[in-house]
Amino acid sequence: MRTPARRRPRGRGAAAVLSLLLAGACATQPPAPETENALVRVTDRHGRTSAKDADEVARRVAGDDAAELLAAHLRHMEGVLAAPLVFGNEARVLIDGPETHRAMFGAIGRARRHIHLETYILETGEPGERLAALLAERREAGVEVRVLYDSVGSIGTPPEYFDRLRAAGVEVCEFSPVNPLKAARGWRINNRDHRKLLVVDGAVAFTGGVNISGVYTAGSFASARRAPSVDTGWRDTHVMVEGPVVAEFQRLFLAGWLRQDCAGPPGRGYFPPLRPRGDKAMRLVAADPEAGRSELYLALRSAIGHAKRRVWLTYGYFVPDEEILETLDGAARRGVDVRLVLPGFSDFWAPLYAGRSHYERLLAAGVRILERHDALLHAKTAVIDGVWASIGSTNLDWRSFVHNYEADVLVLDPGFGGEMERLFRLDEAAAHEILPEAWRRRGLWARMLEWFARRWAYLL
Repeated sequence: MRTPARRRPRGRGAAAVLSLLLAGACATQPPAPETENALVRVTDRHGRTSAKDADEVARRVAGDDAAELLAAHLRHMEGVLAAPLVFGNEARVLIDGPETHRAMFGAIGRARRHIHLETYILETGEPGERLAALLAERREAGVEVRVLYDSVGSIGTPPEYFDRLRAAGVEVCEFSPVNPLKAARGWRINNRDHRKLLVVDGAVAFTGGVNISGVYTAGSFASARRAPSVDTGWRDTHVMVEGPVVAEFQRLFLAGWLRQDCAGPPGRGYFPPLRPRGDKAMRLVAADPEAGRSELYLALRSAIGHAKRRVWLTYGYFVPDEEILETLDGAARRGVDVRLVLPGFSDFWAPLYAGRSHYERLLAAGVRILERHDALLHAKTAVIDGVWASIGSTNLDWRSFVHNYEADVLVLDPGFGGEMERLFRLDEAAAHEILPEAWRRRGLWARMLEWFARRWAYLL
């Protein structure tokens, strides 16, 4: 079975078309000179980072204790990623749906020029209705509004909801329609847009795991909450970013909009001058199944493979390929503190049991595995050595690495890394640890489900 890293693109024609679309997105409105000057890029156009550059960035963003670790991770990214490393940004971690929706809707309410929303799930219900009202109000005030939603992820949303948005003047586009007669660029039902992006006025951006859905109406750390359910209180993580890296979010959205031949090409004015807002170095990485490449897969394998102290991962779906397993196994065996916080129950049984089929091997290598049984875990985050962190839409599974369009932000900053480690410890405290001895005593039925689910790992 081929690994995501070795998977071939579907053809030069598809890759060439995508390249043209990406170029078109940038050509539609190139960044203003002030924006480009503010973008402190320490990688060249091929994604290479020199040792000198790595040391310089590490000194700028870290104290003596963390600088060496940060520089090492920067150096090992050389030649791995195409996405530029952008300096001068600020980030705010958002925990669970209520906090995320408040921040997103607050930014939308302050929009003055344009709102670009890309999401996998856009449902009716309280968050969806609040969003629709906000978008209509901003459109009436003269703000350009574009919404790109996935056809499968939002399959249960009544068409009338989107009709209301269109009637309010919102430009709405359906990603890869389930109905093949509506597909503009060929019917690819298995390749889904799993990204969660919001860009407001080209100045503030959001990404993470939170969709526009009623399952996010409650938090997941309450001490006296009702019994866990697949319908409420999902545990998730999002991030709000400001600074020059927001231009990369804007480019990614516009590329996706153009790829789907959505209503009319966007105009101009989407890249305002962006001054530094903080001292965090960031990369926006994406997965593109047409190009056969997941940048987070490459970045995560490199970061884990070169970790010196800690690898703490929180993922709602865990169906790893052999190379990810070997990387985790190898890190634990060389003495790195490797911990995984994973779901104890799920909205789909197969990925849960496919992931559990690997527990025995990982536990034997010294990996600590913890499951949350008090809330449905949907977050997709990693923090490594306290200096390297990721938040986004990519799960640790084949579907994210091979089949889906995804987006994640990498943050290289010890302060942010420390914040992510504190969040990890909250999940750890709420989780149940899987101990090797107890795991070996699990029943025959569980083992049969693991075996069966693992046979379908490539599609999960």
